[in-house]
Formats: sequence, C-alpha cells, structure tokens
Amino acid sequence: MEANVHNKLIMAVVQEDDYDTTVSELNENGFFVTMLSSTGGFWKKKNITIMLGVEESKLDTALQILKRCAGKRKQTIYSNVSMPTGSQYAVAMPSVPVNVELGGVAVFVMDLERLEKF
Repeated sequence: MEANVHNKLIMAVVQEDDYDTTVSELNENGFFVTMLSSTGGFWKKKNITIMLGVEESKLDTALQILKRCAGKRKQTIYSNVSMPTGSQYAVAMPSVPVNVELGGVAVFVMDLERLEKF
C-alpha cells in the first residue's frame, strides 16, 4: 500500500468560466482534482468547487496555478453607448472601452489526515 503523501486539502470555488483552464493547468502540473458543481449565494452564478489533495511541498505551486488561472483580473470590454430610441445619432455612436473585473477564486486549505483512492 502506498503511503499517504497528501497532507493538505485544497477546496477552491472557481467561476464556471475559469474552471476548464484551471483544471487543465492543474492536471498538466500533476495535480488530480475532483469537481463539484455549486452555485454562488450572492450572484447565484454557477461555480465549480475543485477539491485536491496535495503534498505540503507542492501547496504553493497549486495555489499559484489557482491564482493565475482563476484569480481576479481586469479586462477591457467594449460597450455600445445607448441612445434614446429614434435618435438620428444612434448608428454613429462608437463602442466605448470599459474596464471590468473578472474571475475570482475562494480557496480553503485544510490539513488532511488521510486520503484513500480505491
């Protein structure tokens, strides 16, 4: 029987838009995850809760991946200026750049007494 080397449990609540990239990056770096579908309480948006057992020596690597792939970030989107209905200038109005904050991950790190895979 293989000794349990996973002594930390990470639970990360990731926005649905970020989970695919996050899980792929974790897998490519040797982390295997279990995903649970969840819904946020405030915005009622779909989230994915990722659970993974890690060695303490690899904890920082896993946290860096979560921050890079699912953390808060700013992005510029282009929004159309709304004009009153029937305005003669509605067609000529350009898109306006707007900076928005995207992403965000809540991470819980706990001591893990035992991890078994059957």
